[in-house]
Amino acid sequence: MSFAIIETGGKQYKVSASKILEIEKLNAKVGQTIKFDNVLLLNDDKTTEVGSPKVDGATVEAKLLDIVKDRTVLVFHKRRRKHSRKKNGHRQRHSKIQITKILAKGGKVIDEAKIIEKKKPVKEEKKVIKKEVKK
Repeated sequence: MSFAIIETGGKQYKVSASKILEIEKLNAKVGQTIKFDNVLLLNDDKTTEVGSPKVDGATVEAKLLDIVKDRTVLVFHKRRRKHSRKKNGHRQRHSKIQITKILAKGGKVIDEAKIIEKKKPVKEEKKVIKKEVKK
């Protein structure tokens, strides 16, 4: 199983093709393709390439699925015996991405996501069974 380690938003993530993860918010539109050039390590089934500090020419492509908010973090300040309190809430924004390709030097594709299109279910007609009543 091939994977890569990328750095974005001051954090490092281990990614593989078709993996969905939440990272720090990116300034991009939903559905847009994003390229990460800061690849720290590349691993395919046979070889491992470690960068110092990054692997030159390696990129990881991802698709921006959505921009979501994290859970609420409460910020509460209290000063003892002063009758002073302050309560705030904060919800950090994250970008939800799906990794589509991992590319090595020269644009060689190491791993690619298999895109599966969902088919719309066909509505079946309900059969009405009529029972004959004997008189």
